[in-house]
Amino acid sequence: MAFPKDFLWGGASAAHQFEGNYHGDGKGLCSADCVTRGDGRKNIQRRVTFKTPDGKVGSQVVFPYDDLPEGAIVQCLDNEYYPTHEAVDHYHHYKEDIALMAEMGFKCYRMSINWSRIYPLGYGKVNEEGLKFYDDLFDECLKYGIEPVVTLFHFETPLQLVNEMGGWIDRRCVDYFVEYCKTVFTRYQNKVKYWMTFNEINNMEILPLYAGGMVKNDDQSKAVGSYHQFLASAKAVKLAHQINPDMKVGMMIAYTACYALTCNPIDELKKMKDDQIRHFYMDVQCRGAYPSYKLKEYERKGIVLPIQEGDLNILKEGTVDYIGFSYYSSSCVSGDPKQETTSGNMTTSVINLYLEKSAWGWLIDPIGLRIALNQLQERYQLPLFIVENGLGALDQFENGKIHDDYRIDYLRKHIQAMKDAIEIDGVDLMGYTPWGCIDLISAGTGEMQKRYGFVYVDNDDLGKGTKKRYKKDSFYWYQRVIQSNGNDLGE
Repeated sequence: MAFPKDFLWGGASAAHQFEGNYHGDGKGLCSADCVTRGDGRKNIQRRVTFKTPDGKVGSQVVFPYDDLPEGAIVQCLDNEYYPTHEAVDHYHHYKEDIALMAEMGFKCYRMSINWSRIYPLGYGKVNEEGLKFYDDLFDECLKYGIEPVVTLFHFETPLQLVNEMGGWIDRRCVDYFVEYCKTVFTRYQNKVKYWMTFNEINNMEILPLYAGGMVKNDDQSKAVGSYHQFLASAKAVKLAHQINPDMKVGMMIAYTACYALTCNPIDELKKMKDDQIRHFYMDVQCRGAYPSYKLKEYERKGIVLPIQEGDLNILKEGTVDYIGFSYYSSSCVSGDPKQETTSGNMTTSVINLYLEKSAWGWLIDPIGLRIALNQLQERYQLPLFIVENGLGALDQFENGKIHDDYRIDYLRKHIQAMKDAIEIDGVDLMGYTPWGCIDLISAGTGEMQKRYGFVYVDNDDLGKGTKKRYKKDSFYWYQRVIQSNGNDLGE
């Protein structure tokens, strides 16, 4: 058998895209609460809304992102729709949702704790109602033998930290985050074994508002924000091991296999540089130091890191236990700027004529997953965990049924690639949690119509619907996959 007997089959979500109840039971606002809906197929971008010091209201596209106006206060506006406010109301449906996960046979559930549900301001007074909600959620998981896999930060910077100090550019965020970690590590140390620090931490490069609550987008600011997150992650790893040595803390990155479009050396050089951009965030968190290629880049750009005494030892001592990563598609690069491009998971790729695309233009490449697994294994020699993968698609709801053979086909091919990586290549893979196992709000577009789940939620792009849950065909297929430990892929 390819998959180990303790392989962690499951699914994944994020608090702000799934929970709803965005301002209830003592929760404070977070950066994600102030981002509007978009439309990926119509190229309507999501926007963050704000008010300027002179009282004017405005908005700024989050991708590509420019600096917010000086002194702008990020806030929700009365005339805008924010899809994550209600999302699919997992907050009030968590028992039903976890029962559905258990019926599929989940061994684990990857989710996030919303920092501002625990500390409404990001610091100061703890919200006991928030702590109790996650207590109850974890208890419900454990009742069914489902291991929680908890992301500590999934694009959810408390809004107070955004408006008071500009997000992670301010070093105080490190101490506030570590205090938050101490609270949840201590509270849930006997309920949660697997943790991850920052979701897709490399999105600081292109989505600093999401990745760090940043109001600025210049290279110096993003370098400082990343530096502070590296410190916070390293401190969190050390803290978790002190509180309970059995807890495992990983990092999480958005990853793709990357190909040069041709064997032209300029294309290969472009691939090398793109690989460095992606690997940088893993190099620091897995190896405990900044790589020379990044230090040279900073030197050329005049970027200065705010290193304090003891910081470098913290990075060295706080390396992660495993690598969690998202994989949706591969990317292709060229040194020729005239090549046609497409987008996928907030990345841009040259068109690869050997691959099909999803309805949202994402390249579909299961073999690329096997390549990515081998690249990461060879580079870091750490256990790997695929914590996001899946197909965003338009599902047709007909008489209570959803026939999603296209999703089954996508997942089958990716699981086969995982199987080959384990069985043939010897990759150390811990688990697999497809994204949006129950339909949720898309982070990239804010849409509901872009669905990933095994379970359909009656909810549209404007939040209208009963929120009733319906099992798709893929629900029963994934159930068989888990029951067979990946041996029955239904081909």
